[in-house]
Amino acid sequence: MHLDMDAFFASVELLRYPMLKGLPVVVGGRQIHAPVALANGGYQFTSLRSYAGRGVVTTATYEARALGVHSAMPLMKARQLAPDAVLLPANFAAYQKYSKQFKSVVKKITPVIENRGVDEIFIDATKINMPTLKLAKKLQKEILQSTGLSCSIGVAPNKLLAKIASDFKKPGGITVLQQYEVAEKIWPLPVEVINGIGPKAQKKLNGLGIKTVGQLADAAPALLQHHFGTNYARWLLKVAYGQDDSPVETVRIAQSHSRETTFHRDLHVQNDRRALGNILWQLCERLEQDLKKADHYAKNVEIKLRFDNFLTQTRSMQTAKPINQARWIRYYARQNLRRVDLHNKKLRLMGVKVAQLIPASQFEQKSMHALQLSLYDE
Repeated sequence: MHLDMDAFFASVELLRYPMLKGLPVVVGGRQIHAPVALANGGYQFTSLRSYAGRGVVTTATYEARALGVHSAMPLMKARQLAPDAVLLPANFAAYQKYSKQFKSVVKKITPVIENRGVDEIFIDATKINMPTLKLAKKLQKEILQSTGLSCSIGVAPNKLLAKIASDFKKPGGITVLQQYEVAEKIWPLPVEVINGIGPKAQKKLNGLGIKTVGQLADAAPALLQHHFGTNYARWLLKVAYGQDDSPVETVRIAQSHSRETTFHRDLHVQNDRRALGNILWQLCERLEQDLKKADHYAKNVEIKLRFDNFLTQTRSMQTAKPINQARWIRYYARQNLRRVDLHNKKLRLMGVKVAQLIPASQFEQKSMHALQLSLYDE
C-alpha cells in the first residue's frame, strides 16, 4: 500500500482555520504575515493578490489547484492565476506533529512501514489478516478520527504501482490496482507518473516521441539504450510493464544530502562575489554537519544554480576519495562552478548536494587497511 495524505500542509492549516474550507488557499512563501485574530473571534487573512516577493508555493488546497496553482510554483505566478486565494505562512512544526501522529496510528495497525516523507508512507500489508478494502478503510477511519485529516491509499502488487494508484481518487480515495490492469489503466498515462522519471528524462523521452507509459513499453530497447545507457534503459522498460521488486524498507539509508537557499534579491556573480562565497561556505558547513550526524562520507559533489530567468543548471563531480569536510565539499563545488558560464550572470538560488554516500565505518576500515599495508611494505 501507498498511503498519501491529502494536500497535507494545507489540510493542517484548515484544522486551525476551518472557516477556509472550500476556498482556494495557498501555503508558502517568505515573510508572509500570519492571520490576525479579530475581537469577534474571526481572523483577517492575507490574499495572494497582496503578495510581492520571491517565495514559492509549498502546497495548495484542491480548490486552488483547480485554478492551476501547484507546489514549487513561484508565488508571483500563482498570484496571476488565483489572486483572491488566501495566503498562509508555512508552519512546519505543526506539520511534523501531525506527521508523527498519523504514522503512529498506522504503525498500530500495520507495523511494517517505510517513511517516504512527512506526508506519505509505504505499507507492507502482506501479513495482515484482513481483507484489503477493509484494511484500507480502517486506516482511513483511524487517521481521520485521530488527526481530522484525510488520506488516499493505493493498493497494488508492488510499490511502483501502489504509488501511482494512490493518486487516482484524490482526495480520500482507495484504489486497488492489479498487475493485469497495467495496460488498461497505466499505459495511457504520461511517462512522468512513474516515480524515477524526472523532468530531464521526461523531456528526452518526449523528444523521442515517447509521451505515454504505453509508448515507453513499446519502445525499441536499442533506442532507449542509445539515449539513456544500458542500466537506465533496462529499468525504463521494466517499470513500463509495472514491474518493481523493491521491498518496503523500514530503515532507509539516505542516498544524498543537499542544502540550498533562495536569495532575497538576485546576486550578480561578479559584483556580489564575496556574498556568494560566504553563502557557498555556509552551505558546505551545513553539509559537513549533515554528513557527520549521519556518519557518512560522500563520493560525489553537485552544484545547483538558478539564474534570474529561472533557468536551472547543475554540475556534478566525483571526488578523488570519500570526503566529509566542508573545505573539501567547497573545493569540488568550486570545480563544478568553473564548468558553468557565469559571465555577467545573476543568481536567485544556489544549492550544493553530496551523494554516493558510504558509512564512515566502511571508509575508515579501508583507510586503516591501506595504512597497515603501507607500513608492512616499508
